[in-house]
Amino acid sequence: MLIISDGGATKADWVIVKDDGEQLPITTTGFNPNYVSAERISEIIQTELVEKLPFEMTGEVFYYGTGCWDKGRNAIVREALAAKLPKAKVTVHHDLLGAARATCGHEPGICCILGTGSNSVLYDGEHEVDNVTNLGFLLGDEGSGAQIGKAFVQAYFYREMPTELHPLMEKACPNGRKDILDKVYSGGIPAAYLASFTQLFTEHQEHPFVRALVKKSFHEFLTRHVCKYKNHETLPVSFVGSVGYHFQGILKEALSALGLHAGVFIKKPIGNLVKYHLDVKV
Repeated sequence: MLIISDGGATKADWVIVKDDGEQLPITTTGFNPNYVSAERISEIIQTELVEKLPFEMTGEVFYYGTGCWDKGRNAIVREALAAKLPKAKVTVHHDLLGAARATCGHEPGICCILGTGSNSVLYDGEHEVDNVTNLGFLLGDEGSGAQIGKAFVQAYFYREMPTELHPLMEKACPNGRKDILDKVYSGGIPAAYLASFTQLFTEHQEHPFVRALVKKSFHEFLTRHVCKYKNHETLPVSFVGSVGYHFQGILKEALSALGLHAGVFIKKPIGNLVKYHLDVKV
């Protein structure tokens, strides 16, 4: 029996693969060990995963999670899972390795996460080889939903956005500046709030202003991150996450302009991760 999980900060996707091949998908609240306590992680695993299982879990658990980028943070999640699934063997990896395995399989490549935040990794077909540092929401996250959303908000309030696009912003923040400042400086998850503005413009990405703004952000991400990797000119560059997936037409243009080769674009890695582990078992 297998449990495969792709754990984000907001939601975590789990698939239990039974010995007869039947797959049981479960979605729980996500958690990042940098911001969520071990006690809260244990609570989520118990109430939203273990109590939903119609059987006792044995076999192996492979968890790929946001924030699990060193031994200490991995241990927090691994210990919580092991305590709640005592008869299973638990392995915890960074979500970047999960993204790479989901897009590249056993082949070398560069894999990027473009969702609320952004990150990238150079992958040799088995392991993470190099990672340009991700400085997070305040200092980095180029090409992410949060950064692009921030650029839309700035363009609107600085009177740089074409008037035909104003109704989108007016509906999203009817109280204007107050809504923005309250949510960003006093709200719970400012990056997710700003990323919601990127979602607003998904249906309007053919508009020249939207296209130029998004392409500029992608160009910054590619030049600051992807182009720093060895052999970036020849390796396929793949993407996981809603921003990369929904704006892949613009992203492919940005890749082409830099002489980079587009790889795979997927919204969520969980399906490919399950296939990866089943293929390994065979």
